[in-house]
Amino acid sequence: MHVISLDNETDFNGWRNAARALASNGIAPNDVTWTVAGGDAGLFTPSAIPAFDTEQSFNVPAAFVQLAKTAILNRNPERFALLYGLLWRLRTHPRLMGAATDADVARVQTLAKEVRRDEHKMHAFVRFREFGRGNDFRFVAWFEPDHHIVELAAPFFERRFADMAWSILTPDRCAHWDGCKTIFTPGALKSDAPSSDPLEDIWRTYYANIFNPARLKIKAMQAEMPKKYWRNLPEAPLIDTLIAKAGLMTQAMIDSEASVPRASQQRRDEPMKSPSVHTKPGSLATIRAEAADCRSCHLWKDATQTVFGEGPNHAPIMLVGEQPGDKEDLAGKPFVGPAGQVLNRALEEAGLDRDKVYVTNAVKHFKFVPRGKIRLHQKPNTPEIKACRPWYKRELASIKPALVVAMGATAAQTVFGKITPIGKNRGHLIDLDEAGPETKALVTVHPSYLLRLPDEDAKAREYANFVKDLKLAASFLHKLNAA
Repeated sequence: MHVISLDNETDFNGWRNAARALASNGIAPNDVTWTVAGGDAGLFTPSAIPAFDTEQSFNVPAAFVQLAKTAILNRNPERFALLYGLLWRLRTHPRLMGAATDADVARVQTLAKEVRRDEHKMHAFVRFREFGRGNDFRFVAWFEPDHHIVELAAPFFERRFADMAWSILTPDRCAHWDGCKTIFTPGALKSDAPSSDPLEDIWRTYYANIFNPARLKIKAMQAEMPKKYWRNLPEAPLIDTLIAKAGLMTQAMIDSEASVPRASQQRRDEPMKSPSVHTKPGSLATIRAEAADCRSCHLWKDATQTVFGEGPNHAPIMLVGEQPGDKEDLAGKPFVGPAGQVLNRALEEAGLDRDKVYVTNAVKHFKFVPRGKIRLHQKPNTPEIKACRPWYKRELASIKPALVVAMGATAAQTVFGKITPIGKNRGHLIDLDEAGPETKALVTVHPSYLLRLPDEDAKAREYANFVKDLKLAASFLHKLNAA
């Protein structure tokens, strides 16, 4: 009997290497026991994996490999043996994957289907709550998946919530996104996640008011949203009551008179003023004066003032950040707070003079939530970024920089006009066609990201990477000047 111990519950590479070696040596599935390190191997000691017999090499269909990568995430303890049994048969029956009625193929497909269904449920039912204050602020969610899907599901949340720091805690594995990359850590306890959120009362009021009892289909609702997920939803306490009262509410709707459509009302708020993307760029002074009265989104109502860009009129490098912070909002200038100090130090180490670069933000008004006397920074959302993008485009058209440096996910979304992950795009120059054939773009992290890192070693390492990115900008400038 061969007892094979894998490193962890999702060790696909370990399983594949062991399975190929076992099959090449003619070791049948019934002679193999699969375990996971730290688990119960019974009375047997883990065996050494035999060397791969090159004379007995074989190929399997790509469809099997893809299916196995998904099925191995299932919690079914027999999954390793089921996959090896199917692999064993594929050596002599290469077309077996096309036999939908085959019992082994069907069982493995069922495992994969359960994983994909669980991934879909995680995408649908994760609910983030606010956690922490100041530089430690992030959104945290608790979720209890049926299978080992955290790493599989994480890319969806990276794309969907690229512009905010978040953590998803589960009993087995946790995912933490910092705006640049996702870090995975061991499982957590439910008590580690926040149990409430200041905005949830507002959401429950809204949910109760949009609930339509006449369209209630309990079986369909529970099929799509099983009860086990209710406990993590802020609206969950209302569901049973709303269902119980649905009949009375529906009858009341039938008995009530038809409502008369409300006459349109003129907005009392000051009309929204949106800068035209077709407007001639003009001078920076003119654009700055127009931006001071910007009403393109609601952020102007709570902010102290518009914080416009600052720097030479025709700077060769344009630095784009996220939005002004508390210090910037009061001073009316970009990057004068803690993040600005980090930026100044990094620019100096990279050999760039801040007085010779143009510094601005993707969003020109400070977005925050008051917490007592503290104004807690909040990430701009996509509508707010889009509303402010015309100002960036006019700055770009007026300055005509040779290089635009996007610092952070919000800045990258503005510069490229779409959500652009930092980790996949940093470290090299990118053509910025929108600004002209000669203009380049560079993606890096936002200086405030460096301030949020709790680990000193990680902070030093990421700061060095930030300086490295700025040195790439400096090198580009030197080559430009030499030419």
